[in-house]
Amino acid sequence: MTRLAIVTGAARGIGEAIARRLHADGYRVALADMDLEGAERVAAELGESAAVVEHDVRELVSWERLLAATGDDLYALVNNAARTELRSFWEVDVEEWDDVLATNLRGTYLGCRVVGAALRERGAGRIVNLASDAAFTASGISGPHYAASKAGVVAVTRRAATKLAPYGVTVNAVAPAAIDGSLAREVLRDRREETLAEIPIGRLGRPEEVAALVAFLVSDDAGYVTGATLDVNGGVVMR
Repeated sequence: MTRLAIVTGAARGIGEAIARRLHADGYRVALADMDLEGAERVAAELGESAAVVEHDVRELVSWERLLAATGDDLYALVNNAARTELRSFWEVDVEEWDDVLATNLRGTYLGCRVVGAALRERGAGRIVNLASDAAFTASGISGPHYAASKAGVVAVTRRAATKLAPYGVTVNAVAPAAIDGSLAREVLRDRREETLAEIPIGRLGRPEEVAALVAFLVSDDAGYVTGATLDVNGGVVMR
């Protein structure tokens, strides 16, 4: 049976790279996103073994519908969908704070809870959550709500890993730093050289490099890795 992997926020960027890599590794992939046009573009290139599901990670009912649309071949979930806002500490309003936390943190928790329960019943599976180096640093250009949400993702990952380990399900997090893409190019337009100087490796990361680490964590080779947060940051954070 070909394994199925759900990737949230798969219409672009890191999520798209993850979906493409898992597909190349032989998985059927469900591209779960609110951006149907973008997800359908990716799915069309991947072919029949890719499906698009309209999905709002903030809503429990959306997770329940997504799970109902999968079959017994569901094996992996990648919680990638996120909202990033580049706001200073003093500029974040309450509504934006709540929505960033709802998307990044509640969305990850709901995914771990709903899909994790299904994988628990099946006795095997993988969950990978996308955190960020913002969870571990006081500097950077991301907003405080984004940093707080990603720190929460690390905590949720550990709790979920503890609960699911006895059932053959691993839960890990990946924490990227500056990854090349449209958002990074826009944000770093006026400070690219300054940012690169802060990265020991001296360049931005590639989405495919994040996807490669995710692919390892969902593989059989990673069966003894759980509760971990692995960095993909060019040496910005060394732990």
